Amino acid sequence: MRKFAIVLGAAVAALAVPAQANEARVEARGGIAWAEGVEEAVAGVAAGYDFDLGETAFLGIEGSADKVLADGADVVWGASARIGARVGANGKLYAAGGYSFGEGEDVPHLGAGYQHRVGTNLYLKTEYRHFFSDFVDVNTAVVGLGYSF
Repeated sequence: MRKFAIVLGAAVAALAVPAQANEARVEARGGIAWAEGVEEAVAGVAAGYDFDLGETAFLGIEGSADKVLADGADVVWGASARIGARVGANGKLYAAGGYSFGEGEDVPHLGAGYQHRVGTNLYLKTEYRHFFSDFVDVNTAVVGLGYSF
């Protein structure tokens, strides 16, 4: 929990720097988690902020809460950073990494995704994550609907 508080504090401090602010975002997402031949549905929410790094690149931070939809599963909290490139006028292709907390151990995760604006403020998103556990490595693939402001 201490690690989560440190990462959350850093994220709040980064949000306080308005110099290259681009957009804040919130989203709902759902998909599938799998490990060792077992698959389960997963649902979650996330909030983040992206900073412009020029015309074509961006850097972002994100906090998330995801739950495997199986009896007895806990919510997994995440703190992530992402870096990516704008693809055309409406797309963002990115790599992401961070730390997840819950389910008995804190684990790092890496992944990649694509986000596409479908209106003035709405976007669709797809993302893959791999969680590096000492016990069982877990993968997730999700799609999401978000709102940026």
